[in-house]
Amino acid sequence: MRAIWKNTILAESDTTIEIEGNHYFPPSSLRWEYFKPSDRHSVCSWKGEASYYNVQVGHFENPDAAWTYPQPADKAKDIGGFIAFWKGVQIVGKN
Repeated sequence: MRAIWKNTILAESDTTIEIEGNHYFPPSSLRWEYFKPSDRHSVCSWKGEASYYNVQVGHFENPDAAWTYPQPADKAKDIGGFIAFWKGVQIVGKN
């Protein structure tokens, strides 16, 4: 799977974990130069507290477009540290 925004591959992996329609990418699959920590946090009743990243490609910024559960609840421990996307980031299969 690939995460793409502004014609730029943000992450690429054969081992994403799909939960609730979202592909969670392992941290090692990200191109970290496009990610900046955000101050945003949210809480999921069964996954725990999420932390967000702003995605920046060139002069374009997509605030809070990626999220992770750094310390997930026990039920979501498999996605701990993995990154998911929204806000226009396309998730596509590799060709």
